[in-house]
Amino acid sequence: MRLRGYLRPVLGVLSLLALANCDETLTSSVAPEPRPAVPAPAPNAYVPPSAASQDLARFYQRIERDLLTRGLLRTDGGGPDTPYDASDLERNFETIAFYSEYPDHAVTTTAYTTEGQLSRWSGPVRVQVEFAPTVSPETRKKDAAEVEAFTARLAKLTDHPISVVNRKANFHVFFAGKDDSAYVVSRLKQLVPGISQPSLDLIANPRSNIDCFVFASPTKAAPYRFVRAVTLIRAELPDLTRRSCIHEEIAQGLGLSNDSPKARPSIFNDDDEFALLTSHDEKLLTMLYDPRLQPGVTVQDARPVVRIIARELMGQPL
Repeated sequence: MRLRGYLRPVLGVLSLLALANCDETLTSSVAPEPRPAVPAPAPNAYVPPSAASQDLARFYQRIERDLLTRGLLRTDGGGPDTPYDASDLERNFETIAFYSEYPDHAVTTTAYTTEGQLSRWSGPVRVQVEFAPTVSPETRKKDAAEVEAFTARLAKLTDHPISVVNRKANFHVFFAGKDDSAYVVSRLKQLVPGISQPSLDLIANPRSNIDCFVFASPTKAAPYRFVRAVTLIRAELPDLTRRSCIHEEIAQGLGLSNDSPKARPSIFNDDDEFALLTSHDEKLLTMLYDPRLQPGVTVQDARPVVRIIARELMGQPL
């Protein structure tokens, strides 16, 4: 296509010169058409990862293989070996929805203290996926499809408007590698004016034991209603771990902010037993967006309602 574009003005000149030879009255010179400007590469055009990034990818592959060998990173959603009842659901919801795994992490410059109170989105959640340069085109397609399918699933579970968009997003999901920190930091400064330096430092140089993370933030006027979230997922992660990050971080960005060692079967547990959202976790999301619970409600005030919802979902009597 580029070669054809360069030939077009030359062919135009040759045609006019031929006409000049046939008509002796044509004496004016023909000015060549300006050549079309070569378009600049897209800001996130693919760039092969460095040797250091490839080493990190092999490190994560070894970790994933080890976990799978040990019977972890399950994708079955739980079974007869992982029973739970309404009381388990009630207890786990209280721990996971009313407390934050990282209460001091905030996207904006102001941190909010919301421990013991419910935080979630009130308005529509508009998810946009963005890929840093070292993510290959094939992987971009696969990751985008996974996020879109999971987003549709979350919308059904919560009965809340959650969708993938191409513009005016308020929930950004970044896939970026070790070589992409400058790109991601630059984008976040554009997307989140006033983002704190500690947040930028964590994004620019995450520790190797951090696969992915999410920041969700409210406004000062409404400290329990999220209006913005940013997720970062490492480009070096192998397929299953990437899918696991998509499930956990987007779900946590909706308001299930904590982990619990007692939650089972669940991805909201640091034991890595489950890789993908389980039936237990689906119920937690349904509870989180039940209209009988409102942002800002305290854990004490919510307990009677949480008990009712948990038993309804489990089909157990009150």
